[in-house]
Amino acid sequence: MALGGGMFLGEGKTLPGAYVNFVSLAKAGASLSERGTAAFALNLDWGVEDEVFTVTSEDFAERSLPLFGYGYSDVKLKGLRDLFRNIKTLYAFRPGGGAKSRCDYAEARHAGTRGDDLRVVVGENAEEPGLFDVKLLLGGREVFSQTVSSAGELRDNDFAVWNKDAELCLTAGTAFHGGENGADDICGYQAFLEKIENYPVNAVGVVSEQRAVNALFADYARRMRDDAGVKLQCVVYDYDADYEGVVNVKNPAVGDGESAAAAVFWVTGVIAGCAINKSNLNRVYDGEHEIFADYTQKELENAIKSGKFTLHKVGSSLRVLADINSLVTVSDDKGEAFKNNQTVRVVDQIAGDIAALFNAKYLGSVPNDESGRTSLWADIVKHHEELARNRAIEDFSDEDVEVLRGGDKRAVTVVDRINVVNAMAQVYMTCVIA
Repeated sequence: MALGGGMFLGEGKTLPGAYVNFVSLAKAGASLSERGTAAFALNLDWGVEDEVFTVTSEDFAERSLPLFGYGYSDVKLKGLRDLFRNIKTLYAFRPGGGAKSRCDYAEARHAGTRGDDLRVVVGENAEEPGLFDVKLLLGGREVFSQTVSSAGELRDNDFAVWNKDAELCLTAGTAFHGGENGADDICGYQAFLEKIENYPVNAVGVVSEQRAVNALFADYARRMRDDAGVKLQCVVYDYDADYEGVVNVKNPAVGDGESAAAAVFWVTGVIAGCAINKSNLNRVYDGEHEIFADYTQKELENAIKSGKFTLHKVGSSLRVLADINSLVTVSDDKGEAFKNNQTVRVVDQIAGDIAALFNAKYLGSVPNDESGRTSLWADIVKHHEELARNRAIEDFSDEDVEVLRGGDKRAVTVVDRINVVNAMAQVYMTCVIA
């Protein structure tokens, strides 16, 4: 990271930056940044390898074929459709190590088995003898065409790089072959996490049944939140991380050929896309996967107690039982409130927004005197008032924020007291009968 950040036990940090702690209350002008950004490591049959590439919801709807090798409505992309139901931007990554398909005329643009579905058709131009009509088909769908006199004139495109020295001959269809996907191993996921560190995301997801992979993502969430000051959550399947930065999905997907972890697509989307003044509690599952949710009341109670994000049956639909993360063990610093993802979203919003404000406006620019600290105080108060207007926090007063000079002349200490609003989850009603 270019700037310091994360949690602190005392002053004396080396890197300049904003260090933010959130602790539970002991018992006895910054703007609000938007949510809806996710990062995902994808094991697909087509696409850029070993690079993070940005896909907006519009890109996915309009350009899924060149990006992922399949049309928007193809069954192969239902996981991504589940994800994009609730996010605006995806930072995607496809682990490398695959092989590109090829034929005498061209090589596939990307590695992967989808390249084997490419086919070159060469016909004689009906209007000008000596010219060739060259078409490129993907799964029977035309994705490129050009009329040329030789292969040297063919334009490279989203799907193939032409062999400019090839001799064009009439063919009803020359197939590509030799495409291979990269290995689904932990090395590819490590590469993804290293590359995604500097991207601003709300949630990171991985569809894996491997315990080592899920542990890797849980450790990443802990390191980013506590050491680097990057407030995100990771979504994994069937891994008890006992940490507020990790959402542990309980439900397996049960469709033919599905990964049991496929529900992570949808859950990552709702975690990343949920507004700070909203909760996913009781949210209807509107994804396309067949999800197992046949649990007893006792099993549902145990799921909540053990920090598992669970879908349960309500009539004919599936709904989110509780918008919780994997935190189970509470302490004086992290009480029961930190089990609730709505609380985590609010404190993450504050940490991210105030750090961005400080780094952009105050770091190295504003003197650490009474006037400078008053300005920072006013900006924090303005930010929190916006949170209150959005019903994310309540009972806020400007007296809840204190900005003081730290032990070092360059340091500023902020004491911030907030009361997070959570969605209604239970009603207890007593009816008195006359």
